[in-house]
Amino acid sequence: MILVVDAGNSETTIGICDGLTVVERWRVTTDSSRTPDEMYILLRALLDSAKHEYRVHGAAIGSVVPSSTAALSDACQRIAGARPLVVDAKSVLPIRLEVDEPRTVGADRVINTLAASQLHHCDCIVVDMGTATTFDCITADGAFIGGVIAPGVQIAGESLFKRTSMLAATELIAPELVIGTRTSECIRAGVVLGAADMIDGIVRRIKREWPKRTKPVVIATGGLAPRFMALCTELDRIEPDLTLVGLAIAHKLLAQPAKRPKKSCK
Repeated sequence: MILVVDAGNSETTIGICDGLTVVERWRVTTDSSRTPDEMYILLRALLDSAKHEYRVHGAAIGSVVPSSTAALSDACQRIAGARPLVVDAKSVLPIRLEVDEPRTVGADRVINTLAASQLHHCDCIVVDMGTATTFDCITADGAFIGGVIAPGVQIAGESLFKRTSMLAATELIAPELVIGTRTSECIRAGVVLGAADMIDGIVRRIKREWPKRTKPVVIATGGLAPRFMALCTELDRIEPDLTLVGLAIAHKLLAQPAKRPKKSCK
């Protein structure tokens, strides 16, 4: 079993992988002030809360919060009994970062496109809906050709609430109608439906610029992906655990490098 940790700006997702299957997952608030001991206690408590006892023999971390990485690494090493793999743009992986500044590509974007490439072996656009909404493009032969970074849905909502004193915070779920008759419905329509149309619009623009004739598969992931799958027309499939699976793939590839047979995209 592998312990995998995806440390995002707002939330940290923690999972246990049996091969490439995520058998347990938890989401906690990202807190860069946690000490290594506090991080260990948190991870230990999560593992102890699982229905089954898992024997962890390795760990992989993807982090976009550098101030959290050291504490996570220390805690994971204590649990797994081995130094964890920290995946980032410098990792030697079977994808090529064909962008102007490859070292600045976030770990989450590297991991997501690695997973898409290794699982599907076809051109893919990965739409990750978290603190930011990212659109990452990878070709069937493993070339990461760039993407788009947009404000996340929650950021957009929070910014609206903070800057408009007469608008109260409201739950960001889609309204039944676009034309709202209550202020809360108007906010939800603007933020949620606006985000859905932004996602569809960006994906369509990316497809028009795609360097090959093939049609890329659009994969939605991230905490908000299930909410937007029904609202967007350009999303082909949802894979909520894509980042965790990508970490498991990276661990397997770097721990035991081996060629894997290619499979056609379904």
